[in-house]
Amino acid sequence: MIQGTTSDAGKSVLVAGLCRLFYRQGLKVVPFKPQNMALNSAVTQDGGEIGRAQAVQAQACHLEPHTDMNPVLLKPNSDTGAQVIIHGKAVTEMDARSYHAYKKVAMESVLQSHQRLCEQYDLIIVEGAGSPAEINLRENDIANMGFAEAVDCPVLLVSDIDKGGVFAHLYGTLKLLSPSEQQRIKGFIINKFRGDVSLLEPGNDWLEKTTHTPVLGVLPYLQNLHIEAEDAISSMPDKNMESTIDTLKIVVPVLPRISNHTDFDALRLHPQVELLFVREGQTIPRADLIIIPGTKSVRSDLQWLRNNAWDSAIQTHLRYGGRLMGICGGLQILGSEIHDPLGIEGKSGSSSGLGYFAYQTTLQASKQLKQVEGFFQAKQNIKVTGYEIHAGVTAGIDEHAALIQIDNKVDGAISKDEQIIASYLHGIFDHPEACEYLLNWAGLKQQSRYDYRYLQEQGINLLADTLEQHLDISAITKLIEK
Repeated sequence: MIQGTTSDAGKSVLVAGLCRLFYRQGLKVVPFKPQNMALNSAVTQDGGEIGRAQAVQAQACHLEPHTDMNPVLLKPNSDTGAQVIIHGKAVTEMDARSYHAYKKVAMESVLQSHQRLCEQYDLIIVEGAGSPAEINLRENDIANMGFAEAVDCPVLLVSDIDKGGVFAHLYGTLKLLSPSEQQRIKGFIINKFRGDVSLLEPGNDWLEKTTHTPVLGVLPYLQNLHIEAEDAISSMPDKNMESTIDTLKIVVPVLPRISNHTDFDALRLHPQVELLFVREGQTIPRADLIIIPGTKSVRSDLQWLRNNAWDSAIQTHLRYGGRLMGICGGLQILGSEIHDPLGIEGKSGSSSGLGYFAYQTTLQASKQLKQVEGFFQAKQNIKVTGYEIHAGVTAGIDEHAALIQIDNKVDGAISKDEQIIASYLHGIFDHPEACEYLLNWAGLKQQSRYDYRYLQEQGINLLADTLEQHLDISAITKLIEK
């Protein structure tokens, strides 16, 4: 099990890299995260919903994502509450205090999934959540040491030195654990080190001598690594654009409950795209394309758009010939009405959408969860793939003006002037042909060859190569073999 001294210490990427590394060695390896809290999620083959990070880790193992890889997923819908998803299905909404009491029930689901994976695979690499030293969350813990103790799992503790205070993080985390939990930590890993590693050796020596726990590796800061973020929007700096190539400027509003922002990773890494996330209070720049993203709370985020004058900015953008797109919740926002009679996402009621399409959406208790493959209706030879995760059912879409044909049904919409499009599909830019088609629609006519899926594999392989070079893999293998 990989646990971290903090959130964003490197647990997700470390698990992905170890999964690929041990897969190369011929082991049947599978990722596992007992409890995840994230608004980035993926749809599994068995029709469930798991954290996006586990889907990437499954890719590292050359496996299709399955709900047993992440049996408990929490999707925040406010500062104090979240939707609780067990084995891929939403079961209830809870505030933090209620969920704390519910953890004993959730642990049963965690152990069921873990047992099924034990029966099928040689090696399970487990990702913890946040930090194991959160004193207020220790009781009934299922995400870190509570799980490790229940299944007798050895733990490696990782910390991000780029944040500063790495030795305090590692030493302090260890000392805040119980004696049995301290014994369970078999090694430290220092992540994102820049410079001469020999300068770190005195600190490593002190840590090992003081804690009697080895430092199993110091991982370098990888400038060109791309692994999808678990939840936080990537802070990767903007690319330096060459003036000799055509570029497309795309702007995405960072909604308060933005979900699946990994939809935009394929665009962010495209050599001819300048992608900018615009946050509250920031100036909305001129752009070729505005994309309204998915959201966990569509009506409240629609109001946020209005409060921040995005509705007026979009009107101006369209008046000057810009293109507009909505994905999932963004599709719903572009319609005429959004109804929530059951109070699925908050107080029951209805909201007027931005009105660019005539369709209406009604939020329902059951989610639409499916993997999708189809073709653009205007270009039947261009394939598009993705996945649907939404609680709304949208009625009134003109089948003849739909964006995508999927077997015997359609998805999305395109305006008569072709200036505005919408789709329920997350991951719509991931397939290279679909990405090229959509960027061409947005105004990028001369495109260089680009394959986001190839870049994903490059990132996973770079990570595995780095771990193989900088970690004590023989020591980790001995832990596995015990």
